[in-house]
Amino acid sequence: MPSRRTVLAATAGVAATLAVSGTASADDKQDDKKLRSLIARMTLPEKVGQLFVMRVYGHSATAPDQADIDANLQEIGVRTAAEMIAKYRVGGIIYFTWAHNTRDPHQIADLSDGIQRASLRQPRGLPVVISTDQEHGIVCRVGAPATLFPGAMAIGAGGSRTDARVLGQVAGQELRAVGIRQNYSPVADVNVNPANPVIGVRSFGAEPQAVAGLVAAEVRGYQGAGVAATAKHFPGHGDTAVDSHYGFPVITHSRELWEKLDAVPFRAAIRAGIDSVMTAHIQFPALDPSGDPATLSHPILTGILRGELGYDGAVVTDSLGMEGVRQKYGDDRVPVLALKAGVDQLLNPPSLDVAWNAVLRAVQDGELTEARLDESILRILRLKARLRLFEAPYVGQGGVTRTVGTPAHLAAADRIAGRTTTLLVNEKRLLPLSRRTHRKLLVVGADPASPSGTTGPPTGVLAAALTELGFTATALSTGTAPSADTVARAVGAARQADAVIVGTYNITPAQQALVEQLVATGRPVVAVAIRNPYDVAHLPTVPACLASYSWTDVELRAAARVIAGRTAPHGKLPVPVQQVDDPAKVLYPVGYGLSYDR
Repeated sequence: MPSRRTVLAATAGVAATLAVSGTASADDKQDDKKLRSLIARMTLPEKVGQLFVMRVYGHSATAPDQADIDANLQEIGVRTAAEMIAKYRVGGIIYFTWAHNTRDPHQIADLSDGIQRASLRQPRGLPVVISTDQEHGIVCRVGAPATLFPGAMAIGAGGSRTDARVLGQVAGQELRAVGIRQNYSPVADVNVNPANPVIGVRSFGAEPQAVAGLVAAEVRGYQGAGVAATAKHFPGHGDTAVDSHYGFPVITHSRELWEKLDAVPFRAAIRAGIDSVMTAHIQFPALDPSGDPATLSHPILTGILRGELGYDGAVVTDSLGMEGVRQKYGDDRVPVLALKAGVDQLLNPPSLDVAWNAVLRAVQDGELTEARLDESILRILRLKARLRLFEAPYVGQGGVTRTVGTPAHLAAADRIAGRTTTLLVNEKRLLPLSRRTHRKLLVVGADPASPSGTTGPPTGVLAAALTELGFTATALSTGTAPSADTVARAVGAARQADAVIVGTYNITPAQQALVEQLVATGRPVVAVAIRNPYDVAHLPTVPACLASYSWTDVELRAAARVIAGRTAPHGKLPVPVQQVDDPAKVLYPVGYGLSYDR
């Protein structure tokens, strides 16, 4: 591993005086002068590479498994991360679980160091910004034994800015320990559409001021721990009924409503010193009538984000492989148009070769100026400087052992989760269940694919947690769309139990029928909405209902403690739940939540 002196020499002495903090200082102009000098010595291909943040398959930078080598060759035209860096000089790499980058914390740290080593060995060896989506809740890339916290809507239900800051601080320390220095979190979208298929519980809630406070707190936690936070998805993805991974959503808000609703959390993030902002692949006619996605919109990114909101940090696109940004223009045009709009970091294009060469040609042909590239590269290098990547690009293994998944961190996650579970229905004070009268429990319901790091399907995790609390709980998975035979099997098992716990997931008519037939057995039934709290509106006959906001271990354990009466429910709805057949009528307003307090 190169020494610190070697690293400093490779960056032409830049690291010696670069400011660490993102706040303005008397040395900022001098620091920028050194960075500009470094940029001036870069070749055009090197500059183009710095703009890209790219996926790569494998657990190792130089020796991935053969299947990952094959995937890299097919999608990127290289065998390894080291080869991709040598060929394209990328400025960033994003980790994914499905790309086999995140097997365990020690492996992740080795991968990160291998990536930095490969990049620093290149001419003008620049460190790489390694990023991931560690939102917690339903979106996590680094799993157990790292500390996993409740997701954003659960934190919104808890309502504590202190908890949001602690989440960012602890999660940031653990990400930094494994070499991840830019996190694409928090979600700053205000989720006002119950049918939103892509944001939902990834949002803190439906009230812009509440969302803003939690966003700012989480930003301060992450960045205080030395990890760049990212507010997403600008200008606001909270009122869509289309998933931008697969389609092109349109936001119909007026400019006035955008100011009161969507803009509020982004303004708060900027005031908190946010290091990066991610764009949304959405059409927003009130902000730009051209029909272009916000990612490619100069009026939105340069006019509003930079001009009106005064933001001068790094702007990163959402993945350029998503349909929302690809429908109108080809993959060769998208990165060029994004740069013209005001973007700095181009995230995960479907073909790096196509995108990289398109930007190179755009400069050579005069469509983009090299000066325009220099603006973005300066912001990227400033970000690397604030993250101390010029000074300390490597992490080693010691920090992993000292920091990741410590008992103190895990206890903090459990405490925070204990303040998020929301009790929505509790007829005749069914909850908490008694171990004397409800000792034998059946846990049934949907078992969606588990987020990274969970120990098993939700029914199994919840049954195990309840058994640890003194019950005898049996798990029976019924799926998200249970058949008539599956429902009959669950009903038969319910008749042998003292009470039934049923997990619902984005409730379907088949799930609703399951719950109704379980209730008809006469056994006490407790529903747990393991994703969207809106499920309760479809369950008019259930005698008790909780919202856990996700099906990760930490949130299901918290729900189990509430069911068992070990803790009282403290969460309050951060979104309204409306009547199914009349959305104008609110069944459960923001702030609603029952307790066991007498």
